Amino acid sequence: MIEIRIHGRGGQGSVVAAYGLATAAIAQGWFAQAFPSFGAERRGAPVAAFVRIAETPIRRRCEVNQPVFVIIQDETLAALPESLAGLAPEGGVVINSQRDSRALSDAFGRTTYALPATRLSLEILGRPMPNTALLAAFLALTELLPVASLKNALVIRFAGEVLARNLRLIDQVAAATPSGIWKGRTHVTSA
Repeated sequence: MIEIRIHGRGGQGSVVAAYGLATAAIAQGWFAQAFPSFGAERRGAPVAAFVRIAETPIRRRCEVNQPVFVIIQDETLAALPESLAGLAPEGGVVINSQRDSRALSDAFGRTTYALPATRLSLEILGRPMPNTALLAAFLALTELLPVASLKNALVIRFAGEVLARNLRLIDQVAAATPSGIWKGRTHVTSA
């Protein structure tokens, strides 16, 4: 089983990202679950969302406390201890940041890939929604699922210009992200 934790702020699409990743996994024949954890339910408040992906049915029903991957949608959240808590030593962090990936890897003590997801989403979507860009980078880095599976998951949720712009964002990020450099980093735990 592969466990992923997504940290963001209310309104950034953390929950949508978790559901999209789980939907993409299910469409590829995996078992998956996704669910959020909210504090104060308001725009801008810290939010965590959790994803589990496995080859067998998932029996675990708790929050993800020991993820192999963490996706951080707001760089300021990286300063909170819970953002990187429990991250597997071989795990990786995908973060919305304009800072250098190598410098962040050193700071976090984990392999980190940074991309300016908010800037990219503003340019292409016209809104500061980093979730799609971060998921595209995550899938390109890990090759856990084909990037096309994310596109298919978005087709279920969106339509028209919103869908077209998100698909363009996925293509741009996936093309700019080193493919497969995190392949095989998936930590398997019992379901």
